[in-house]
Amino acid sequence: MSEETPLASALVRNAQELHELDQVIYPRPPQPVVLTFANQKGGVGKTTSAVNVAAALASAGLNVVLLDIDPQGNASTALGAVHREGTPSMYEVLLEGAHLATVLQQCPDIEHLWVCPATLDLSGAEVELVDVNNREYLLQRAITRFIADNDWVDYIVIDCPPSLGLLTLNAFVAGPNVVIPIQAEYYALEGLSSLLRAISRIQAGLNQQLQVAAIMITMFDSRTKLSSEVMAEVGEHFPNQLLRTPIPRSVRLAEAPSYSQSVITYDPRSTGALAYRRVALELAQRFAGGEG
Repeated sequence: MSEETPLASALVRNAQELHELDQVIYPRPPQPVVLTFANQKGGVGKTTSAVNVAAALASAGLNVVLLDIDPQGNASTALGAVHREGTPSMYEVLLEGAHLATVLQQCPDIEHLWVCPATLDLSGAEVELVDVNNREYLLQRAITRFIADNDWVDYIVIDCPPSLGLLTLNAFVAGPNVVIPIQAEYYALEGLSSLLRAISRIQAGLNQQLQVAAIMITMFDSRTKLSSEVMAEVGEHFPNQLLRTPIPRSVRLAEAPSYSQSVITYDPRSTGALAYRRVALELAQRFAGGEG
């Protein structure tokens, strides 16, 4: 294949970037960082982002625990975790007081990554939690207990359902940092406004430390003017939160979960894998100063 073709040039660039990223040391945060990936709008790459940021951080040698609190269990599937009905899972943690450490599964492809899976049992949790005292603080208590007993953890990544129900509320109360993936389209900006209002209400009433730590643009198409305009507008309104690297549309990103893998292990040289590794590096650098 001629090196002058666009495909060959792209492959060479990706190989060079992969080599450069492999040489970078991702800084370890001074204390455990809780990152909640949330967006009430479905189809924006929320779970894909949570999974691949977690995988990228862990692949760089940081110790990462991913909590899947979405009853669909897509994050569990993507990381090869068993989540058939009856498997010890997030349901037992929230509803039965099980210790997080007892339900964690190690990701089969990444040494430093553990998963707390979601099973179908969790789908009824929204109803069951209604009558539980202090129901908003269940996940916070579980995480606090886990960190107290496991000082080796660097990041706890939470993948929320695409809604603003009790499960997502628990995630917002559990930690201070919300990461919002939004699709590079104008409808996504409308959804961002309502999510920010919800975060403000929770900040006022339940978690004063809650903040939007980062906003990431997903499904970015550099060939279209719209994608660039959306990223520019988000950057204008949220200059400190917007991550520099947009996540491109990628066939590999869509394929990876069907093989129970993150794109980081499925195709490390793909544009999607490289983008998520850059995003993870930027987050690691931000939290190296103790913002967690």
